[in-house]
Amino acid sequence: MRIAVIGAGPAGLLFAYLVKRRFPAWTVEVVDQNPADATFGFGVVFSRGALSFLERDAPELHHALAARMEAWPMQRIVHRDEAIDIDGNGFSSIERLALNGFLQSLCGDSGVSMRFGEEVRDLGARAGADVIVGADGVNSIVRRIQEVRFEPRIEWLTNKFAWYGTTRPFDCLTLTFRESGDGVFVAHHYRYRPSMSTFIVECDRPTWDRAGFERMSDAESRSYCERVFAKDLAGHPLVSNKSIWRNFPLLSNRHWSVGNAVLIGDALRTVHFSIGSGTRLAFEDAIALDRAFGVAGADVPAALAEFERARRPVVEKIVEAANASSFWYERMAQAMQEAPWRLAYDYMMRSGRMDDVRLRETAPQFMAWIDGKRGGSR
Repeated sequence: MRIAVIGAGPAGLLFAYLVKRRFPAWTVEVVDQNPADATFGFGVVFSRGALSFLERDAPELHHALAARMEAWPMQRIVHRDEAIDIDGNGFSSIERLALNGFLQSLCGDSGVSMRFGEEVRDLGARAGADVIVGADGVNSIVRRIQEVRFEPRIEWLTNKFAWYGTTRPFDCLTLTFRESGDGVFVAHHYRYRPSMSTFIVECDRPTWDRAGFERMSDAESRSYCERVFAKDLAGHPLVSNKSIWRNFPLLSNRHWSVGNAVLIGDALRTVHFSIGSGTRLAFEDAIALDRAFGVAGADVPAALAEFERARRPVVEKIVEAANASSFWYERMAQAMQEAPWRLAYDYMMRSGRMDDVRLRETAPQFMAWIDGKRGGSR
């Protein structure tokens, strides 16, 4: 049995490691167009709940990862210079490069073959593979080659965002809302190692147009954003790593597999970064696909059918919540007209999966404060 994994991100590497561990005699190879030490963005974040699945399904992996992560017990929202802490929202984060390096090490130790710097233009070289796993991200070549059969659908959000880093280490996952003379901004920021943080800057399209970002260089864009978030950066610079302004794509596929090719991670579907579930879903896809082969063995059609049967209902629920969260940001100019406590409460309700009863269970201190603001009404 030979498995070819296209893409050496978290989804591809974790699946390769798990399936090779389950079936040591199988040949598992990973190919990626980038160097082994290349990564885009800065850190990735997991909610406490998002890591619970890893603790349950791969406890040894969870233990090793937890030792490498930054962690904090709450989330913070800053609006009109008022900081509001939301208890019960624990998060952990890790540097993207460190995560990839950790997973590469696991793959190497388990006997997975890895080749980097090899651009995949077609699947001819993988013609002898029994399974081709497309773990090659939102621009997946595996999906593009058979696009008519996978039937992807992409909806582009209107907001613009740029993924920066900064040398200021923040206390916790924080959303900071600011206004400039051109319009409204929000920064999603959190530390991923003691001396570095991710700092994603997002604005609506009218703000982006008025600010003139389209005509700015990278340095000019960073300088502008540093001015908007000067109070929050406290003199620390923004750091760029291919930090271009982008629109977020909401990607889905009608079919998850075509023949012996299957998609996982961002090649299969995207979830907006505001819900912090992209890497979580990548990991869960890898675990579910490995489990499917554990059930079906070398019967590839049965394994791919089992993967989709078990996984699709779970994914659809999370994607629905993530899309609702992304649409909330599309109307953030309206939300920012509210008082800080109202914005914070509205934000916590954004996915449609939360109500007052559940929020009182998960964030009792925050909800007691909200109830006080509302005059104790329930």
